[in-house]
Amino acid sequence: MEPATTLDPAKSEGFAALMIDQLNKGFLTFLLSIGHRTRLFDTLAALAPSTSAEIADAAGLNERYVREWLSAMACAGVLDYEPARQTFALPPEHAAYLTRAAGPDNFAMFLQYAAEVGKAEDLIVEAFRTGRGVPYSAYPKIQHLHREESLMMLDGTLLDGIVPLVDGLRARLESGIDVLDIGCGAGHAMNLLATTHPQSRFAGYDLSPDGIELARAESAALGVRNARFEVRDCAALDEPERYDVVMAFDAVHDQARPQAVLDAVHRALRPGGTLVMVEIAASSRLENNLDNPLGTFLYCASTLYCMSVSLAYGGEGLGTAWGEERAREMLAAAGFGELTVRPIAADPMHAVYAARRA
Repeated sequence: MEPATTLDPAKSEGFAALMIDQLNKGFLTFLLSIGHRTRLFDTLAALAPSTSAEIADAAGLNERYVREWLSAMACAGVLDYEPARQTFALPPEHAAYLTRAAGPDNFAMFLQYAAEVGKAEDLIVEAFRTGRGVPYSAYPKIQHLHREESLMMLDGTLLDGIVPLVDGLRARLESGIDVLDIGCGAGHAMNLLATTHPQSRFAGYDLSPDGIELARAESAALGVRNARFEVRDCAALDEPERYDVVMAFDAVHDQARPQAVLDAVHRALRPGGTLVMVEIAASSRLENNLDNPLGTFLYCASTLYCMSVSLAYGGEGLGTAWGEERAREMLAAAGFGELTVRPIAADPMHAVYAARRA
């Protein structure tokens, strides 16, 4: 007979409180996303304390829905509420993390991903049983979200935060070199570099036709003449010594065959060329990520998207938190020698890996 289990009342009550908090925050996530999409946070940031009717009118939205949304935000402590006047206000300290003016610090933008991956929950549950993963097609808005994220993050960090972390890169871009972005998504990085460095030549490859279509559309809108985008499998890249720099923005860990991609990149670089890889700042070892403020998010994102998409295409399923140790091993296996890893001041989630081909 199994011995009776004695519960620690304080521990049990503490965990129950944690679950209540999670219930509140889990649902709050979706309303924060809606606040971004409807521009309610941007509207509130420009208003003095206002009633629900005044806020709805300023935002061009339905008052009844806005009132319910405002009530949830007040209960969550996101907004200040004055009962006597029935007014709501967004403190500037909160606006600094919730509005488009916040740039890379706009957490509300990132919360849209929760709603998107939630669409695939049934398929993910099935994948737990089969191990087959979930394809890109299960996330219909993902390329558009990636594009919005790229616009937000890269506009604020690429030229002044990432390029300077790679020794000599700015000078090489100004002198005129050939650059490839693997897993380019909607192509914003290459379009941004192409507009600021017209003497260099840029290319972007991605498996997603939707992403490449967005990249080409942006390129045309900007009048870019020194960038091209193609639907290509980067693991099958066969362009020996064609590029001076190959870049990858948060893309290598999503690849079905990441080692094959790194091997192909090494071959595609000219002698002395550099792989510039912006990847998650994490360890390959769980115990080293337990105190990471974003650790829970990284493993959740991996389960719900990054790992699962890779597995859906017969890949290795490295996962979001594949980590620096594993990255170093794989880069060395591909033949890269000198490697530097540096944090990005404006983006604590990522680090810049610069690996040189001898």
